[in-house]
Amino acid sequence: MTTLLIAVGAFFGFIVAYHTYGRWLARKIFRLDSAAPVPSVEINDDVDYVPTSRGIVFGHHFTSIAGTGPIVGPAIAIMWGWVPALLWVLFGSIFIGAVHDFGALVVSVRNRGQTVGDIAGRMLNPRVRLLFLFILLFALWVVLAIFGWVIAKVFVGFPESILPVFLQIPIAVWIGVYVHRKGKNLLVASAVALILMYVTVWVGAACPGLSWSGGWLGVAIQNMNSFLAALPIWVWVAVLLAYCYVASVIPVWVLLQPRDYINSLQLISSLALILLGLGAAALWGSGGHSLELVAPAVRWAPEGAPPIVPLLFVTIACGA
Repeated sequence: MTTLLIAVGAFFGFIVAYHTYGRWLARKIFRLDSAAPVPSVEINDDVDYVPTSRGIVFGHHFTSIAGTGPIVGPAIAIMWGWVPALLWVLFGSIFIGAVHDFGALVVSVRNRGQTVGDIAGRMLNPRVRLLFLFILLFALWVVLAIFGWVIAKVFVGFPESILPVFLQIPIAVWIGVYVHRKGKNLLVASAVALILMYVTVWVGAACPGLSWSGGWLGVAIQNMNSFLAALPIWVWVAVLLAYCYVASVIPVWVLLQPRDYINSLQLISSLALILLGLGAAALWGSGGHSLELVAPAVRWAPEGAPPIVPLLFVTIACGA
């Protein structure tokens, strides 16, 4: 029951903060105006600046920040206890992380969608622009290197994940064409995409339970998974970097936005299932199925661990 109360309390804490502190920031600090022109409408080059529905924009930004970091970071930070990690995720997100990202988006929207480097260069000094762009370039190198290596390791260790990941590409392209080009209903496309994505997970696992094929399809997929898993890690890193390049240069509505959007559907579905699981375990679980907290609340100096300050805030970075 304790785990469920913590999860529900944190969820409603974010909801309350969004409708109170977030609204205050929007009205008093950033002074948002729904009638103000935005770069996607002003420029609208159908490549990087594209008028997009609110749901897709939300999914795009949600998936961009809710990657591996917010999952791995808190799992590691538990070595200092669950209370410091929870407080930093909750209040750090509300008063620091969300405000930073909110402000960065507002500044960009009011400056024709430019990056912080271009804006700083125009307002301060051209040298500042170069400095910011160098920092951004270095940060992107680090992020691409780390996540490219981690995902490549996942592909080699869990080859069942390869097909689902790459089959999302045609699904995302179909969403982009179906919704952006043809102007069709997003709700229908979302439902179809979500179902197809879970079907790809089943396919990647070699179609368990499938009998009509006589087993040959599952064997073929298993053989393909084994072949792909045997590829060197550097091959997968190169493939992933090539994918990142292609996704960044083609129009955003073709792959980048729709893929982030359909991934957000999976994230939201997973969060809902986690909450349902917590509720079921709290109400009907017993013994080892009750999900009671076993981690210590606070461990200021665990053996072999670095100090909690400032490493907690580095370990849980984009998660807060």
